[in-house]
Amino acid sequence: MGKIKDYNELLDLKNEISMNLDIRFNPSGEKTEEKYILICGGPGCKASTSDIIKDAFEKEIHLKKLEDKVKVIMTGCFGFCAQGPIINIIPDNTFYIKVHESDVRDIVSEHIIKNKVLKRLLYTDPKTNKKIESKKDIPFYKKQNKIALRNCGIIDSESINEAIGSGAYTALGKAITSMTQKEVIETIKESGLRGRGGGGFPTGRKWETAWKYSDPVKYVICNADEGDPGAFMDRAILEGDPHSVLEAMAICGYAIGSSQGYIYIRAEYPLAVNRLKIAISKARKKGLLGLNILGTDFSFDIEIRYGAGAFVCGEATALIHSIEGLRGEPTMKPPRTAEHGLWNKPTCVNNVETFANINPIINKGAKWYSSIGTHKSTGTKVFALAGKIENVGLVEVPMGITLREIIEDIGGGVKDGKALKAVQTGGPSGGCIPKELIDISIEYDSLKSIGSMMGSGGMIVMDEDNCMVDISKYYMEFTVDESCGKCTPCRIGNKRVLEILEKITLGEGTEEDLVKLKNLCEVIKSTSLCGLGESATNPVLSSLKYFNEEYMEHVIDKKCRSRACRKLVVYEISDKCIGCAKCARACPVSCIHGKVKSKHEIDKSKCIKCGGCYSICPIKAVVSK
Repeated sequence: MGKIKDYNELLDLKNEISMNLDIRFNPSGEKTEEKYILICGGPGCKASTSDIIKDAFEKEIHLKKLEDKVKVIMTGCFGFCAQGPIINIIPDNTFYIKVHESDVRDIVSEHIIKNKVLKRLLYTDPKTNKKIESKKDIPFYKKQNKIALRNCGIIDSESINEAIGSGAYTALGKAITSMTQKEVIETIKESGLRGRGGGGFPTGRKWETAWKYSDPVKYVICNADEGDPGAFMDRAILEGDPHSVLEAMAICGYAIGSSQGYIYIRAEYPLAVNRLKIAISKARKKGLLGLNILGTDFSFDIEIRYGAGAFVCGEATALIHSIEGLRGEPTMKPPRTAEHGLWNKPTCVNNVETFANINPIINKGAKWYSSIGTHKSTGTKVFALAGKIENVGLVEVPMGITLREIIEDIGGGVKDGKALKAVQTGGPSGGCIPKELIDISIEYDSLKSIGSMMGSGGMIVMDEDNCMVDISKYYMEFTVDESCGKCTPCRIGNKRVLEILEKITLGEGTEEDLVKLKNLCEVIKSTSLCGLGESATNPVLSSLKYFNEEYMEHVIDKKCRSRACRKLVVYEISDKCIGCAKCARACPVSCIHGKVKSKHEIDKSKCIKCGGCYSICPIKAVVSK
């Protein structure tokens, strides 16, 4: 089919395709001959050979002459990254984890042909030790509510027909044929949607500000420069459902009076870039981007611009300078980008996840969306759950859920039975939240009140083996490296903060250094030019507040309880030693001596403090002081 002529034709196509798609969105669990094999196509599963698994399925299905009854589809990310590669068989709704190429023949011969579930590939609930067949019954998914990720893991992200069948571009059609610009903006305002890129600025207000300026040339920018360590929310949306972002950008363009959009994305995200290129090309061919969309007077097109991996270019003004071909440095505000943005024209900048919420808001209404979450933080939030957690992955939860629910119920708790120490939210700009506060609800204002922030959605879980001084140093190293250098507080101040932290972790710190550290962090926070500098010291300030005793141990006792700061660790062998010699064999510098079945000793002058002896001792006779 060529270009879609009008909104009614789009709806007819949507209804025609959705009948075939509905079984994927609402699997019955019924064992039928006609089946869909959905394979996770996220980067993690692709790195774990999901492409090879897809090829193996297609070959086996061809061999068994099942092409008319079985369809193999590569989707976006399922989110349950710790269990990949993953496949979901529909309508059976059978969820197989850690699938290998060698499992394909058994899945086809036993499950597809004989309708027998392969229990060895099912998820085992560690709390009940029971096998779980259906995705909806797995604890990881039970408390999730997918809006931004609604199509990821369900549709073929490279098929525009499947996107349309799931509702893509229907909100755009509705907006440009039956709503005024002001009505679109009011709907977004009433929904309570706040920017998901970090600051949480009300999206509707941002659109309204850009709309008020009467310049005939305006721009829409999608910020896909996701650079937080451990964050992959926006990338997963672009890889799994790119049309949701393209459509929302066009809706924004209609609302503010713009005909041109840009997606600013890191060049190091090749899968997301490739799927965006495919989506833009197909949307143009369907007449959903370009001139006179759906037969109306509205025209809008989108181009991709590449970032080179500078974290500071996630800040709107620095991003705009980069698109313009200038050095990616921020500028003072006001004026805001909505007044003077790209090429000094009114510009609306939103991130990927913010745009991914627009279609459901327009189609289902502001009241529906605002009924989810809390009064000041409506809707859902996508988090990249990482660190010392059992279920690493991508989760989308209603605002107002507690950190405890995410960590324990969805994340499955801390790995290896270790004790939770802290959770870091908001990436390098966020704060370290101690375990005593994990019952706090996930909201913009509540996180800010305890020294952290929502950020773009990174959530790093830390256990008892993490040193909070070392964690602060890690984030400060990142920030110092990523600073654009334009303003003195960030360029010089953060470097001084890092030097003090390095001094402390080397056992050379003093109590006076801790006073200097706190004062310096507060000055940087209040005087830096942009959001990067203003929030760079949050991890340090929050860890000083909640884990001050660890800092004091480092400077007074010259001790690191977590053994992360090597210079502060001294290993000794206690009288429990049974002389098994495992520690001696593990030592890379041969500094452990002793006879078999006799107590061993460590030559501390040669010890490099690698911790190998501590880790390998079967009876914990090696102790650290």
